Amino acid sequence: MTNAAIRPVRILGLDPGLRRTGWGVVAVSGARIAHVAHGVIAPKETLPFAERLLVLFEGLVAVIADQAPDEAAVEETFVNTNAASTLKLGHARACCLIAPARAGLPVAEYAATVVKKAVVGTGAADKDQVGFMIRRLLPTAGAASADAADALAVAIAHAHHRTARAYA
Repeated sequence: MTNAAIRPVRILGLDPGLRRTGWGVVAVSGARIAHVAHGVIAPKETLPFAERLLVLFEGLVAVIADQAPDEAAVEETFVNTNAASTLKLGHARACCLIAPARAGLPVAEYAATVVKKAVVGTGAADKDQVGFMIRRLLPTAGAASADAADALAVAIAHAHHRTARAYA
């Protein structure tokens, strides 16, 4: 089989959040990474907590159905000083883990520092630096929102790590 006959692997990156969950899909073929799509799922803040989670979960299910990814990657939750906020973020993250798993996708998890290092070169990068690098690495993505840019960064980090594992 020639390289031209190999279908690129689609990776769904997810940046969990209860207010805004970013998602981004990239296509990986060898060392090439191309932007496919990105967006944000933003449940109305006036909805009860359980309904916000349902909107998030159903939005993720729809993205997976529309974009047909082969693999998924989710950013790990950082521990906040506010325990209640951290717990709520954990619920949103659970939706991000369950939706792709339910679709039969392998799901990888990456710490924020690993994601930032894969895209910017330092684990201490801020959101502006991540957004800047996403615009450079994936110019067809345009000016993605911070949440979508973070999700694309998660997908890129996974692409780098899966490539490294393939050659290890």
